[in-house]
Amino acid sequence: MKAASLREIKSELSHSTKEELLALCLHLSKFKKENKELMTYLLFEANNEEGFVETVKAEVDELFIHINTQSYFYMKKTIRKVLRVIKTNIRYSKNKETEVELLLYFCECLKELRPSIKYNMLLKNLFKRELVSIEKKVALLHEDLQYDYQQAIDDLKL
Repeated sequence: MKAASLREIKSELSHSTKEELLALCLHLSKFKKENKELMTYLLFEANNEEGFVETVKAEVDELFIHINTQSYFYMKKTIRKVLRVIKTNIRYSKNKETEVELLLYFCECLKELRPSIKYNMLLKNLFKRELVSIEKKVALLHEDLQYDYQQAIDDLKL
């Protein structure tokens, strides 16, 4: 089966009744965890962006607590999982300030991690890549925010 274009889907949804739309949304939420998470964000957390950021930070803290620090190999796998969780939540929000804030928090947690990431080239490169990414995103924000975030970035640099 070939998927319909977004335009075709939008057109078809505009002809649907409220009950049909509700049934479609519920049916969609049953298929993937990401769909359910996105609907949860849109329905419950989109109005309170600060609360959303705090819940994601709490989730990141929990994931960082459970990192296996026995070897850098396992650390790397878990850190990539944490980054994947953050990027997924960023996609839900689509807010640039939220994106910068969450990525900065990830970098802060990564820098404080023991054993230090500076002894592993892969983790150090991942950290630097994220900092470069944050700097690019900060350049798109308002000037006052740029200054605040740039100070945070400067504090993080190895």
